[in-house]
Amino acid sequence: MADDFAARVSRLAALAEPARRALYRFVVEQPGPVSRDQAAEGVGVARHTAKFHLDRLVEEGLLRVEFRRLTGRTGPGAGRPTKLYRRAEGEVAVSVPERHYDLAGQLLAGAIEASAAAGTDVVDALHEAAAEHGRAVAGELPAGSGASATGGAAALEAARTTLATHGYQPHVEGSELTLTSCPFDALARDHTELVCGMNLALLDEVAEAAGLTARLDPAPDRCCVVLAAR
Repeated sequence: MADDFAARVSRLAALAEPARRALYRFVVEQPGPVSRDQAAEGVGVARHTAKFHLDRLVEEGLLRVEFRRLTGRTGPGAGRPTKLYRRAEGEVAVSVPERHYDLAGQLLAGAIEASAAAGTDVVDALHEAAAEHGRAVAGELPAGSGASATGGAAALEAARTTLATHGYQPHVEGSELTLTSCPFDALARDHTELVCGMNLALLDEVAEAAGLTARLDPAPDRCCVVLAAR
């Protein structure tokens, strides 16, 4: 996760250079891929300058490249294909502290679909979706970190290591693991009961797998859930 965060920061930092940012915006605003010459003319920079910045954007994963003969001719004498640039798939976002509103959106959307299909309570469906994701997170716990294999301190450390990669900024305090950052902070402020219940369902699966317990214990400046040794 640290490497992924650094990569996302690097991608966004690449757009800080004005000429590079202008070239990126020009490329993504076009209906199709553009050549180096088209991009250079579009933003008013030299061809070699456009080449340098466009290739840097490709290296950072913000643009992708394809090759095509613009004349439409084929066969001998048709010339070499032109290198063309277009927007890369995917999104790049960085938040400090780390937030995961995309995950909350996925869990909520999945819960609404499941509730509508089965005619069940949407909050129950949300808790089940969150628990399913929590089980996936629990799968990242270090091998042998379950309750039967470790003591309280080892279980707390295993959970701390895992949750640190998911935006919780966990800290061990005695026999408890407090989470000093909430990945769903803004949502939790506006929809406290709904989002904190979702978060508890998620973290309860991680706690269970690690041999810990999870409880709602909201306090200022930290996540509403606390994990504790049994």
